[in-house]
Amino acid sequence: MFLRAYRNLRPLHRAGLGMAVIAWGAAGLYLSDRAGERYFAPSEEDKARLEAITPRISFVDREK
Repeated sequence: MFLRAYRNLRPLHRAGLGMAVIAWGAAGLYLSDRAGERYFAPSEEDKARLEAITPRISFVDREK
């Protein structure tokens, strides 16, 4: 149904619609990255709690 309606558009309108979809996607990618950096960045308290529960590995030399 939508494909038929899309094909019935004039070529100039189809190109405009395609460009609008690409612009919408690019804006979404740009804004979602910025929102992620701003709202979902870990705080210093979160980093400290993660460091506290991270397992530590120590190496022991084997005697031959």
